[in-house]
Amino acid sequence: MTTEPETSPPGTPRTAASPLRVAIHGEPMPFLTAAITAGGGTVVGLEDEPEVLVLDHGNPKHELLDALHDASSIRWVQLPSAGIESYADALAAYPDKVWTSAKGAYAKPVAEHALALTLALLRHLPERARARSWAPATGTSLHGLRAVVIGAGGVGLEILRLFRVFDVEVDVVRRTLVAVPGARRTTTPAHLAEHLAEADVVVVAAALTADTSKLIGAPELALMKPSAVLVNIARGGLVDTDAVVEALRAGSIAGAALDVTDPEPLPDGHPLWDEPHALITPHAADTLEMIRPLLGERVTENLRRFAAGAELEGLVDAAAGY
Repeated sequence: MTTEPETSPPGTPRTAASPLRVAIHGEPMPFLTAAITAGGGTVVGLEDEPEVLVLDHGNPKHELLDALHDASSIRWVQLPSAGIESYADALAAYPDKVWTSAKGAYAKPVAEHALALTLALLRHLPERARARSWAPATGTSLHGLRAVVIGAGGVGLEILRLFRVFDVEVDVVRRTLVAVPGARRTTTPAHLAEHLAEADVVVVAAALTADTSKLIGAPELALMKPSAVLVNIARGGLVDTDAVVEALRAGSIAGAALDVTDPEPLPDGHPLWDEPHALITPHAADTLEMIRPLLGERVTENLRRFAAGAELEGLVDAAAGY
């Protein structure tokens, strides 16, 4: 007689011979159903006592609480995004379930976008794109500069790796004071101000939590060099948008490139659109075409780990907020 999987506590190997029963919250896209099958699961409905709930990128978030209520057999929920703020209510309501996010899964495309934005600012591409006449040659090389990367998750570490190709000296700011290999220095947000004055490039790649909201505001921008640039590819709420506008107008920083904004979408007519030294991309660091295969890989790997009782990738720390 086999043990019913729903009675096994999370983190222990399954003893049932049948495939993991996995429900999809959202559209059962072919990439997702294929990933579930590759991980040893079988796609079932909420009425079929699923053990796992996998969320598609287009999932109806407002229905998640109902889905978890209706399918009490669910032990583990795989979220499709790195950020978890959209799912805070469900996390709070069901803290006993295992929650995983996509943190780290999309590191390569997001870090690539951060590098592209950095190079665009240093080479004055926002101004070049707006120009209607020939102008003197200006620009700065990334090679040998000093950068501050805020956040040491998958994205932050991938940015560090890319920057090192350009011989950039990178200081990493993270929540815990655990040294990051390859970084010149590792510090915590309490010491962020000490590093901003030396930085040529500041990249925000941290999670948005109550502690990190508006982590970069007017005081922090005032510490930066007039030649320094700011890049945000994390969450809009980490940066004070109004303060960025004022800093650009005053010339206290050389440029800002934001893939995320607060508010988001950035409204038509917002003054940031008119700033010649600003570059705005519409949360495009990781498009669906880029990240769906990566989510599929995360789902497959985590299903295999779940069946084996191994630690899952992207475990959510609800208390920390990511």
